[in-house]
Amino acid sequence: MMTSQPSETGTHDAGGRTPAGKVGVAEALRETWLELWYQPKIDLRKKCLAGAEALARIRHPELGVLLPGRFLPGIDEDSLLDLSEYALISALADWSVFRAAGFNLRLAINVPVHVLGRLPIAEIVAAHRPDSPDWPGLMVEVTEDQIVRDMRRAQAIAEALRDSSIMVSIDDFGAGYSSFSSLRELAFAELKLNHSFVKDCATDATNAAICQTAIDLAHRFGSVAVAEGIESVADLQALQIMGCDYGQGVLLAPPMPKDRFLGLLQQRTARPSAAPGGEAASPPAAAAG
Repeated sequence: MMTSQPSETGTHDAGGRTPAGKVGVAEALRETWLELWYQPKIDLRKKCLAGAEALARIRHPELGVLLPGRFLPGIDEDSLLDLSEYALISALADWSVFRAAGFNLRLAINVPVHVLGRLPIAEIVAAHRPDSPDWPGLMVEVTEDQIVRDMRRAQAIAEALRDSSIMVSIDDFGAGYSSFSSLRELAFAELKLNHSFVKDCATDATNAAICQTAIDLAHRFGSVAVAEGIESVADLQALQIMGCDYGQGVLLAPPMPKDRFLGLLQQRTARPSAAPGGEAASPPAAAAG
């Protein structure tokens, strides 16, 4: 839901709106303008819906739907904490809604490492976790560059989160140029390939080599590889040949409001080909609805 990337994050700047027309998270929370949108994550082997990433949006009564670049830059620490808590609680509640539609999805939110160290995660999860024995837990995406700044702290946080059924995903892998050896110290469940390397990986030899290396690395560590920002069929097919586990991107499905995502789930469970567990056996691109 929020990360260090202004394009897909969810934070706030102090004091609400600025003279430039930027909307602040404090104002959005107060006025209930903040909402989570969901981008489906597709299992590239089974070609079915496997999860979703929560992304912050502000639905302003005059300015319309605002992406994070309009409200994330300049955020203060208190607002960042409030936004992270909102994302965590909302994702926990939304899982139950999606489960009722027949899908047991692992949801993911984006939270900076230093915020994870300040939020009372265990207490929040204990108070708001779904009352269901098949809840798969939550994924927290943390960017690679944040992890390598303080690996020991990141490892301590990852171990603490695991006790609350929260796993760590290394987001934007490749952008931080970390050494592979340092990542062995972190118990991560998922490695997300940076979109800049995913793009044109079918035709660019360098990008293809980086993607293949990252996929192999994830598998060696007992984790899964996720390609984000998939935009072309050729890149999708190349990633499938490389053995990439999951994919996200506008080719597969764009981020969408919760109600639309729920409608997508209900459509898929209504199809005769839908599996009993709620996983429809349709091609990845069908997830776009």
